[in-house]
Amino acid sequence: MTFEEQVKRLEEILMIMESGKVGLEEISKLFSEGVELCKNCFSQLNDAKGKITILREELGKLIEKPLE
Repeated sequence: MTFEEQVKRLEEILMIMESGKVGLEEISKLFSEGVELCKNCFSQLNDAKGKITILREELGKLIEKPLE
């Protein structure tokens, strides 16, 4: 599942939970699914952060510097 698909599913879960139309057992399952999706999204964001570089101009040259 892509990052975007996971975010969309999180939004769906939130809407279902806020609707008040599901019971406690279903809310518990949805909550667990949401927690796992959040963990995956944060992991993907951290991976992407490590790959991003900032180009800076120093002494007339472009230098790649890891994002801090």
